[in-house]
Amino acid sequence: MALGTATAAYELRFDAGRICLDLLATTHPDERLDSVAVLRAWIAGSGLVPAGTGLAHADASWLVGFRELRERIGQLVPGGLAPQGLPYDRALARVNEIARAAPPAPRAVTCEDGTLVRELDGPPECAALLGAVARDVVELLTDPVMRAGLRQCEGDNCPIVYLDTSRGRRRRWCSSEVCGNRERVARHRRRAAVTRA
Repeated sequence: MALGTATAAYELRFDAGRICLDLLATTHPDERLDSVAVLRAWIAGSGLVPAGTGLAHADASWLVGFRELRERIGQLVPGGLAPQGLPYDRALARVNEIARAAPPAPRAVTCEDGTLVRELDGPPECAALLGAVARDVVELLTDPVMRAGLRQCEGDNCPIVYLDTSRGRRRRWCSSEVCGNRERVARHRRRAAVTRA
């Protein structure tokens, strides 16, 4: 996908089990964070901000920041099971640095019908949102149970890493509807070819 083209919201995925892994998934099959508009859609869709939060102030520097954090996550997550070498150490130091930023401050607001909803105290800053994602990485990598649940999709040429929280920890694909379906179709075609032969 060419830089500057808008990625449709349905092409953004939020099924990896953690916000940091969802950010990492924005590289597959092509670059998904290809514009500030798509980044805004990703921020809203990931749940980093409450629904309806204004993000009009987000600019190209936000795109640079999120892509840089995503790159660091990519250096840590596959290596998160067996840390190795200088690139890992540098990525970990950078994630720790980004994680220091205070998260966006939430507040409860009463709606007209009397229910409470969550809003942010003010427009979210890029550093605060990056900090929230970086803290998610820190939590993931420092929790042995979660770290043990990290899996890479078994789909052909699918690099997506997800958190397997399935019963029995038997999940094989990033998405049953995407990679799982492709595998089932391929298996069916192989069987059909054998019976025809």
